Amino acid sequence: MNNQTRVIIDSDYSFAQGLAGTSAPLEIIDKLSILDVCYYSFDGLKHQGQIIVDKELEDDVTDIFALIESIKFPVGKVIPICAYGWHDGDSMADNNSSAFNFRLIEGTTKLSLHSLGRAVDINPVQNPVIYPSGIVAPADAVYDPQKAGTLSGGHQVVEEFLKRGWRWGGNFEQPKDYHHFEKI
Repeated sequence: MNNQTRVIIDSDYSFAQGLAGTSAPLEIIDKLSILDVCYYSFDGLKHQGQIIVDKELEDDVTDIFALIESIKFPVGKVIPICAYGWHDGDSMADNNSSAFNFRLIEGTTKLSLHSLGRAVDINPVQNPVIYPSGIVAPADAVYDPQKAGTLSGGHQVVEEFLKRGWRWGGNFEQPKDYHHFEKI
């Protein structure tokens, strides 16, 4: 098999493995699904990863990742966040794209839509969160819409999410959350 047809497996968890260690209640877990997705990473090679989402959003996420693959939009990796001990900051620093993570919205006592598998983050290093105070997460990330793997207004991936009724964090008033997409 040559490099053009070889697929690098970044994640190959069972559903139970992908949820190991979560504190999410059973009524949330019962609404989740693990999807295998393919994408080209920054090495130019085709990879397969996995993302855990609300079952209602399977078609949207499958179709959006098919678009990501077809236009060869580079994605760092897509691995369930259990691989990072459920630490969002560690996953973001490793440029991991993910969805389900039973957690609060940073700095609040409110559950994130990630807790329901109804939010997807893509390439946090290229598409950081920028808080009004100027703090950027992940640390040392720089938002430059001209760089590969970066999302911006009008980008095909952003437009595909919006067309399907998702909200994009790049359109939020504050903070600007360029890697974040959510569907209520």
